[in-house]
Amino acid sequence: MIINGKGGGNTKTGLVFEGKTDLSAFLASKTGYKLEKDKVYFEGDLVARVFKKHSFYKVFLEELKIDWKTCVSKKLLPDDSVFVLMNNTLFVIECKFQQVAGSVDEKLQTCDFKKKQYQKLLAKANIDVEYIYLLGDWFKSPSYKDVLDYVISVNCHYYFEYIPLTKLGLPVPKDDLER
Repeated sequence: MIINGKGGGNTKTGLVFEGKTDLSAFLASKTGYKLEKDKVYFEGDLVARVFKKHSFYKVFLEELKIDWKTCVSKKLLPDDSVFVLMNNTLFVIECKFQQVAGSVDEKLQTCDFKKKQYQKLLAKANIDVEYIYLLGDWFKSPSYKDVLDYVISVNCHYYFEYIPLTKLGLPVPKDDLER
């Protein structure tokens, strides 16, 4: 989010950060994409499933017949998650936005633990997990260099303002590529 500003051109082909991101709404707004409940279609083909918070457990894990209580001791509720069929990967997306120092600072340091918890949950289904932070500009401050380096060192990821659809393994609409 850029206060009183505009995003760059590269935000056309990615999930744009707006303080409170909704992956389903973003995808539904893109040419060629259609959403039906949690199912994501691109040009008629099922390409992904999206889950927020409790629906990850109530829908996705139940369909997989995974009892979370036998895998982990406490639920983690993803801000957003997308299971991309083509690469058999669940992308957990956590949105962090702030304009003053606060408790979110330490939350960035928990990505390794959380990713491992999701991996434990999905191990029986043989599904890969990627953990991504979608960050506001606040985190571009040099004071976050060490923690952002840590995020990368534990094989998690972060993006400022947007996540490229290609990073998620999702198709990019042709009209977005031509802009």
